[in-house]
Amino acid sequence: MNIEEFKKRIREYNEPVSIGITISLSSYIDVIKVLMDEFTINKRIHLIYISATIPSNSISNILEIYGIDENRVFYVDCISHLMMNSTEIKKNAVYVESPTMLENIMLKTQYIMNKHIKDVTLVIIDSINSLAIHNDMKILSEFLHLFVTFLRSRNSYMALLSIKEQTTQEIMSIMNFVSDETLEVD
Repeated sequence: MNIEEFKKRIREYNEPVSIGITISLSSYIDVIKVLMDEFTINKRIHLIYISATIPSNSISNILEIYGIDENRVFYVDCISHLMMNSTEIKKNAVYVESPTMLENIMLKTQYIMNKHIKDVTLVIIDSINSLAIHNDMKILSEFLHLFVTFLRSRNSYMALLSIKEQTTQEIMSIMNFVSDETLEVD
């Protein structure tokens, strides 16, 4: 589907769901922008962005360029430390030392939800491909299953991003297993 069809589909979600989204590199920023716009602005819910691919500072800079307000955005950054890119500590971010620390990712997300957010949340995992590089696939599958179950118990949405050019059959199987719906955006 193209970006306009994706935007229309996202608007149709009235109840929290888990969405697997396979995106091409050329649509990467557009998909993130649509998710931010539709959930934080139109649905007025908070967003927790788990960054395993791009440091939170870089994502924040992109949002600033697009004029997206970060008042409803929190980050669980598990790549900055690994990339030695922790020069600027963001007040709306918590840091995990490595994408291999899956339990800490879940605990940091739970911490943000308990401390700052009392209502529905969208959690974006960017990306399953990066997590797959750093973790055993069986452990990653188990983590994502537990994470989705936790988010459902909190009446929250989840968007699991996968880069099309890097997606293996095993990653697709995991996404299909933990997602209520999988979408492909070109």
